[in-house]
Amino acid sequence: MASKSAVELLSVPGPDGDREVRLTSADKVYFPERGIAKGELVRYYRAVAEPLLRALHERPTNLKRYPDGVEGEAFFAKRLPKGAPPYVETARVTFPSGRTADSLCPTEQAVLVWAANMGTFDFHPWPVRRADPDRPDELRIDLDPQPGTDFAVAVAVAGVLHEVLDEAGLVGWPKTSGGRGVHVFCRIRPEWDFVAVRHAVIAIARRVADRLPERATVAWWKEERGERVFLDYNQAARDRTVASAWSVRGRPRATVSMPVTWESLPDVEPEDFDVRTVPGLLAEHGDPHAGMDDAVGGLEVVLDWYAADERDRGLGDLPYPPEYPKMPGEPMRVQPSRAKAPAAEET
Repeated sequence: MASKSAVELLSVPGPDGDREVRLTSADKVYFPERGIAKGELVRYYRAVAEPLLRALHERPTNLKRYPDGVEGEAFFAKRLPKGAPPYVETARVTFPSGRTADSLCPTEQAVLVWAANMGTFDFHPWPVRRADPDRPDELRIDLDPQPGTDFAVAVAVAGVLHEVLDEAGLVGWPKTSGGRGVHVFCRIRPEWDFVAVRHAVIAIARRVADRLPERATVAWWKEERGERVFLDYNQAARDRTVASAWSVRGRPRATVSMPVTWESLPDVEPEDFDVRTVPGLLAEHGDPHAGMDDAVGGLEVVLDWYAADERDRGLGDLPYPPEYPKMPGEPMRVQPSRAKAPAAEET
């Protein structure tokens, strides 16, 4: 049964002075394994609101909400929920189907605390800003360990990715996924559309997989991946989002997707970062990604790689997710084991 505790008003810094945000049902348990209630989650987001807002500012943002806690059913809110206070702003986005939506667009810390009070665990921002929602300013690479692999293998693959990004003239910023994976983000100039950015990610991922063929793969079909880390290039497709840094993940321990440095990544234990530990780490060490907006790169080099792969190696585009319209140059979306074998020639 939902908690009937009194409403509490939280004071959150705003652009023109403090803003009051309601905290309701503070004692409703969200993470039973740890005894973490809704009030603790909201206070976590209040503590990390400043660096989280840097990651989300002016970005259309999907909310992954768990109104009944981690053991309940979660859902994505891709449109601004009804009843939002007047200071909550929106950004218009276009889905692959051509439909549009007015998505939450964080512009101040109170928006994040308000969303947390609605049971939001993770914030999933688009890689664009509201001013130009069709041209990403962030290139994202998701290192997803497949069954039989673990975080240590993802870290090893991330080390090679770091080398490839250096060769491309891009600055990568790693973070834990909150689980077994690693995410790496790069700031880029908003001069390329989603298709070009996805091609850039494919080119980068192919170079990583070429150097670590036993540990890394770009194979879209699970039956071809084996016990390797999948570099999920389709997270760069339009409408695909990745949990932001500082987001709480829907896992029993209330782990956090934690920004880290390349130097610290090999020694990281993802389970060390959770709702209870991260505020203290932020207070002690600051935001490891604070300089991200000052390290903006371009895609000229990696798009040359993509063109060379197509010209010299016969490697073109890769499959899109199944719900996407057929894209120009895309291969057939048929998993290899179900593809029809060519008919035998008559003798």
